[in-house]
Amino acid sequence: MDDKEVYTSKENSDISIPITKDDNQERKYNSQVVYPIISNGDSIGTVILLSKEASTKMNETEKKVAQSAATFLGSQMEI
Repeated sequence: MDDKEVYTSKENSDISIPITKDDNQERKYNSQVVYPIISNGDSIGTVILLSKEASTKMNETEKKVAQSAATFLGSQMEI
């Protein structure tokens, strides 16, 4: 979040980013998109899409959904 970078696990073999404080080494989510919410140039949070299904892979559609949500939320915080 601090680096303002988008993370997408494209393959189920990619590294899964721990999302909550209680996440340990076991793998709960097979694919994910993490998109930063930016308001006034600062990262104020993230939009996260997760899937537990083994067959699901995040692609451009999910990335665009997360981007749209993050952009909307960021613009609402600037008002």
